[in-house]
Amino acid sequence: MEILFSVFLFIALLILFLFIAFSFLILSIFTGKSIKDPKYPPVKGTVFNQVFYLNRLYDQQTETAKTHRNFRLLAPGQSELYTTDPRNIEHILKTQFDKYSKGKYNQDIITDLFGQGIFAVDGEKWRQQRKLASYEFSTRVLREYSCSMFRRNSAKLIRVISGFAESGLAFDMQDTLMRCTLDSIFKVGFGVELNCLEGSTKEGSAFMKAFDDSNALIYWRYVDPFWKLKRFLNIGSEANLKKNVKIINDFVHGLIKTKREQQAMQLDSNDKEDILSRFLVESKKNPEKMNDQYLRDIILNFLIAGKDTSAGTLSWFFYMLCKNPLVQEKVAQEVKDVTGSQETEANIDEFMARITDAALEQMHYLHAALTETLRLYPAVPVDGRAAEADDILPDGYRLKNGDGVYYISYAMGRMTYIWGDDAEEYRPERWLNNGIFQPESPFKFIAFHGGPRICLGKDFAYRQMKIVSMALLHFFRFKLADETRKVTYRTMFTLHIDGGLPLCAVSRQGHGKPNT
Repeated sequence: MEILFSVFLFIALLILFLFIAFSFLILSIFTGKSIKDPKYPPVKGTVFNQVFYLNRLYDQQTETAKTHRNFRLLAPGQSELYTTDPRNIEHILKTQFDKYSKGKYNQDIITDLFGQGIFAVDGEKWRQQRKLASYEFSTRVLREYSCSMFRRNSAKLIRVISGFAESGLAFDMQDTLMRCTLDSIFKVGFGVELNCLEGSTKEGSAFMKAFDDSNALIYWRYVDPFWKLKRFLNIGSEANLKKNVKIINDFVHGLIKTKREQQAMQLDSNDKEDILSRFLVESKKNPEKMNDQYLRDIILNFLIAGKDTSAGTLSWFFYMLCKNPLVQEKVAQEVKDVTGSQETEANIDEFMARITDAALEQMHYLHAALTETLRLYPAVPVDGRAAEADDILPDGYRLKNGDGVYYISYAMGRMTYIWGDDAEEYRPERWLNNGIFQPESPFKFIAFHGGPRICLGKDFAYRQMKIVSMALLHFFRFKLADETRKVTYRTMFTLHIDGGLPLCAVSRQGHGKPNT
């Protein structure tokens, strides 16, 4: 009888605890938020409401933004303002840059994966990494080394896809591109041959899956009010995240250890070509601050910037080319015109040698087609900052200290007031003036961020995407394996195609099988 009473008492106390916790949560969400004050953007729910439409989150945000350029979702302790107004974006990212930060709310959520890397920090830590990364990205050695690796791995990619084309089999273009860019980023970034494209190692495959799953699981925290409790109890999504992060950490720390040993034994004759080696050299100046954990954080931030953005954008790019075959042929013709190659030219290495820096600079239509893809399918569909003080935005709406401000890039690409009545159409020509690419304001086209934190790897990413695109479109014509399948995204920090992108490749007439 005493045992039964103890059980009932425990259940009653648990219910009371949950009721108190839920009441506290509700109060923290709705108290002090000036909900009906017209000086603040209209409220369109709470951040936790997003769980009901998480699989179509960016389209839901787009629909709301069509009627409200600014709106709020309430969160515990603060409001989260979402905007598509370029004036507001320039204000928070440039004009009042020092008044905005990543914010504790965001940092609490992302630190387990991103650590103290450049995407997660502010202040001195950000400035130090930014300065070092800026120097690395500006070096001629890195530019030449990276282009060499991009051409080499693009040649491998041609041979892989040639096998599918010859057999008439469909293949997952997104997975193939992810493996290709991962190989490139590991070689350029860390001096390591991962060989994911040509039969990945078990460790490489496990790392890639753990990295992508962690990306999605971290994003889930934004709609899960109990993620901290689940992390404390090590249950559910948080238990899965912990396992994935361990796989990531073990892999990266092993990579750092191996690279340190190579440098100590001077086995790597090109020890300053890859970025990790250069950071290791820098770490010797301040070994306590730039320890292995710090290097791990730098590596993962660099990886998500290099792999996910390029491979994800290329996946959406080839999807759009399949939906717009005329654009596909225009790009292929530009490749032929710029490189001076013939349709009968089937030697892979000879063609890759034609993709020079000068050729890349002349690919205006390809640059426009890639940029148009990023307009509609930005690599980072939502990003933002947090107010460090009360502020008034250019459109007149107010913010309170601690409020978040998110610019919704995915929605912005579909706003007619920004891009015109054809905003939702894929039209590369909108970026061209007399055949020459014309950039837009980074606060209107926000795919690469803007202001002092604008993406350092923008040119790096374009070079990789152009080289891969030129190589594939010279040798193949692509079409969707299933025209009836609805292609959509997986909700995470970076915009991946959900379930992959099954395509069929057909060798262009006269090529036959590409050869070396």
